[in-house]
Amino acid sequence: MALEYYGTGRRKTSTVRVFLRPGSGAITINDVALERHFPTASVRTRIKDPLVVTESTEKFDILATASGGGVSGQAGALRLGIARALVKADPELRVPLKKAGLLTRDPRVKERKKYGLAGARKRFQFSKR
Repeated sequence: MALEYYGTGRRKTSTVRVFLRPGSGAITINDVALERHFPTASVRTRIKDPLVVTESTEKFDILATASGGGVSGQAGALRLGIARALVKADPELRVPLKKAGLLTRDPRVKERKKYGLAGARKRFQFSKR
């Protein structure tokens, strides 16, 4: 069996498990090609950031399983998962990935709704009488 490197990525409510295998650079998410799962070009370039920074775009095949959240959350989670898997594949890559800010988990999540309010912070209209 060929070597396989694993990394988990999370963002908002999305979780992505990433498996890195030596290969030609194919990216598959939930058995679907990257282009079909993420139709927007800007999202695809954000996902490929860790591979571009480490110059390993054509070195690995990426197999990922994504669950929860939406397009933006899954893209951010996939990006983090790829970066973490690359560090496991080659610890030398940690420095450039860290410098590019690709190993930091984005902590922003949706703020919960509070009782007595319309949303997390929005209030109902004030009435004097």
